[in-house]
Amino acid sequence: MDGERLFCGTALAGRIERAEVRLVVEAGAGSRARRGDGFARPLAGGVASLAEPDSPFTKVAGLGFGGLPDAGALDEIEAAFAASGTPVQVELCQLGDAAVGAFLTARGYRLESYENVLGRRVGDTAFPKDIRPVRDDELETWLAKVADASAVADTEGLPAHEDFPRETLVNALRDMTGVRRYLAERDGEFAGGASFRVTDGIAQFTGAATLPSHRRRGVQTSLLRARLAAAAAAGCDLAVVTTQPGSKSQQNVQRQGFDLLYARAILVKGTAATRSSGADSRQAS
Repeated sequence: MDGERLFCGTALAGRIERAEVRLVVEAGAGSRARRGDGFARPLAGGVASLAEPDSPFTKVAGLGFGGLPDAGALDEIEAAFAASGTPVQVELCQLGDAAVGAFLTARGYRLESYENVLGRRVGDTAFPKDIRPVRDDELETWLAKVADASAVADTEGLPAHEDFPRETLVNALRDMTGVRRYLAERDGEFAGGASFRVTDGIAQFTGAATLPSHRRRGVQTSLLRARLAAAAAAGCDLAVVTTQPGSKSQQNVQRQGFDLLYARAILVKGTAATRSSGADSRQAS
């Protein structure tokens, strides 16, 4: 299994994108409950989610596998985003219907960046000794440390366009439901944190970050192996992660057997930095 490459066709890409839609909807629900505003509206097999401004869960996800969006529905979504002072960001899978990209660019969406989706089959992996689950009483510390680590981005590969205010990032990390959180320790200190959740047999790696003083010490590798071991124990058949193209994070996950499955084009209408729910794109080890 370790030597077998993972091929991604449209069926597998659609499965992963549907899992992404569920993540966006369920994480956005936490923001909407906390703030009392926002929405998640179905759109051509995907979702338009308005959480809080600058949130990684304020975006359109999952298009390309359910036909073209309805123009009137998209008009309403764009107006709602504009009223909140938020640009519309669409994350469009490379393996989806290319007509969706043409439809969006004709409406004034511009290509701003890309992100890579990588995956691997889940097999036997030993759980590293330097990683452990986060206790309930450690949650706020974990959130703060991961936010601090995420603020210092990976500088290898294409420049990252995402830029989240610290409080917004902490809220987004807290709002994710059903996630399993882990921390890495080195010399008795918090070195890094990571999380994943299970959706229809897919282990979605929902974020990882290493504090700068502990980078290049194998922390990310340990966090990856811990989540792979936990994913196997949870009965998952597939693990997926999102990274910045050409980044150290992409290199690290490929060393752990992940294959590049497809890219997502980031299309934006309005003005702001792009944002992504694949928070592993900022990790470094």
